[in-house]
Amino acid sequence: MNLKLKLTSILFLDIETVPQEKDWGNLSIEKQQLFEAKTKYQRKEEYTADEFYGSAGIWAEFGKIICISVGFFTDVDEERKFRVKSFFGDNEQQLLKDFKVLLDNHFSKRNHVLCAHNGKEFDFPFIARRMIINQIELPKKLNLFGKKPWEVPHLDTLELWKFGDYKHYTSLKLLTSILGIPSPKDDIDGSEVAKVYYEEKNIERIVNYCEKDTIAVAQILLRFNNEGLIKDENIIKV
Repeated sequence: MNLKLKLTSILFLDIETVPQEKDWGNLSIEKQQLFEAKTKYQRKEEYTADEFYGSAGIWAEFGKIICISVGFFTDVDEERKFRVKSFFGDNEQQLLKDFKVLLDNHFSKRNHVLCAHNGKEFDFPFIARRMIINQIELPKKLNLFGKKPWEVPHLDTLELWKFGDYKHYTSLKLLTSILGIPSPKDDIDGSEVAKVYYEEKNIERIVNYCEKDTIAVAQILLRFNNEGLIKDENIIKV
């Protein structure tokens, strides 16, 4: 694709989300009614809102973020290094504040961009909405008000792969497979995150999964540019 971007100016990321409550019964009657109305056209007729609540994590109004994993390239003379860091836990407000500090202090310059797979439809707006709900001032990279499309500092590997075909959706798992990139879905997938979080209470497993997705997004961008993949020994978790 010959993307004219400096790799060290890109912050790659992925998020993991779950329903705000473990069980439907923990929601107030008002929240139950609002969820039922919100999902009316997404649910198949045979599914009640109660039965569909396991999918609540895909909506910022009814879900919450439990992990944001980021990755970035560092300048080296001989071999490219990729550093990975995660913000995670039960305290969504705190992890969002910590993520905002990273953006404000290290990725706020004009040439800095955020990159995710399907990020423009999911990750970026989800983070922004949850920040507003948690009363956190939006960092510049997520505050898009008044910006023209070409001024938005976001890169989306799904959008790049579409080549203008807006009907086309390709999952991260499929894209890594056809591009010869190690699959990030070798343990769990997105549909299992809520169960691992609420039932297994294994946040470390979710963080590991989220970090693999972040690394995969960076590998995809390298393949789009016909560049070599990141070697395992050059991935540094901090």
